[in-house]
Amino acid sequence: MLEGKRQKQVASVLEKELNNIFQKLGLTMLGGGMVSIASVKITPDLHEAKIYLSFFNIKDQEGTLKFILDKNWEIKKMLTSSIRHQLRTMPVLNYYIDDSLEYADKMETLFRELKNNETDQK
Repeated sequence: MLEGKRQKQVASVLEKELNNIFQKLGLTMLGGGMVSIASVKITPDLHEAKIYLSFFNIKDQEGTLKFILDKNWEIKKMLTSSIRHQLRTMPVLNYYIDDSLEYADKMETLFRELKNNETDQK
């Protein structure tokens, strides 16, 4: 189902503000790597936001996600104060690991192997 205009607007505001908050709290550089917000998706009723986090050069992604979840109260408090005039209710924030880069890399490797096998068979 396609996202509505309001969903896109709210997701964009949340993503911008969350990026600022992550920088203020020092959550962009964890465990010797980088954490970034890959995307924000919001439900049509604007009550739940799915935040997809991208991890670069972080070995323990689950542990890093747990650390961010432990900071969720502080993140939500800062987010609420920064967008209080733009939304009536604060959506519930749910965090997920975005593995699309790993998936794309895996698919690219498989395609490369297939191409190499094709040229070897000729």
